[in-house]
Amino acid sequence: MQLAQIQGFLEVARTGNVSRAAAALRITQPALTARLHGLEEELGQPLFVRTRRGVRLTDTGHAFLPYAEQAVTALASGIAQVAEVSSGGGGELTLAVAPQVSTYVLPQVLLRFAALHPQVRLVVRTAHSEEIAEMVVRGEVHAGIGRLVRDPQLTYTPIYDDELVLVSRPEHPFAHQPAVSRAALGEAALILFDRASSYYELTTALVREAGVRPRGVIELDNIEAAKRMVAGGLGVALLPRTSVSDELATGTLAAARIEGADPGPRHIGVLRRSDAGDPAPMLAAFLDILRDVPSIVPGAAAPRQGLRG
Repeated sequence: MQLAQIQGFLEVARTGNVSRAAAALRITQPALTARLHGLEEELGQPLFVRTRRGVRLTDTGHAFLPYAEQAVTALASGIAQVAEVSSGGGGELTLAVAPQVSTYVLPQVLLRFAALHPQVRLVVRTAHSEEIAEMVVRGEVHAGIGRLVRDPQLTYTPIYDDELVLVSRPEHPFAHQPAVSRAALGEAALILFDRASSYYELTTALVREAGVRPRGVIELDNIEAAKRMVAGGLGVALLPRTSVSDELATGTLAAARIEGADPGPRHIGVLRRSDAGDPAPMLAAFLDILRDVPSIVPGAAAPRQGLRG
């Protein structure tokens, strides 16, 4: 069944005359008649009754008419949607995003994007970086945002760096020190991430690098819980700066560094399939805003050289 056949059927149904329908479609009458015959043969039923004054729909034709109209309307909507997506004005944008990014960074990016592209439907799936990589490779999302995952099927573009800082409540002795000694850290109750968290290796490596054996350790699986524990005076924690930027600005939490230990930045970037080619206008517009994260999100820094996962 061809679109030209359906369009011919609808025009003949509208005018009730094959000659006038052919003229409106700018084709010859024999060409239109051939289209109608082909459609009737495919359906196995006559669609029109020929009369002296023209043609009229059969019962089968009346039954087919609303579906033919819906098909042409749906196709026109699809063509319009393709044009809108090609211009970056509409469609759906699906992203896979690391939890810390979706909570503390993405909202500010999406606010800007939605203001500029209100017709685009945004779908955000939260996952850890390895899962994000798998979703991108399988083509389930347009792009992923998280830490570097090395895979020949992926390209990675760094967007911003997020350093770990030693966070305490303002009344804690660490709050008044620009750098905390290893000995002092060893006497503190330390809040760390459990093995299921993507921050586990990074935080425990920093503690090992400092040669610290904490007096007590609490393991948690999310940043918000760690912040609440710190604010409640249960210990100190190594947290990404973007996650505590508001609390540091208002003075409800304080940050310091560990003497003789460099946590290094946690690189956050965009993961795309290596064979994806140039991004569609809709994704390109989103990536343009994402590159501004260091200037619009407190605590986010421009990416340094030398990527670490």
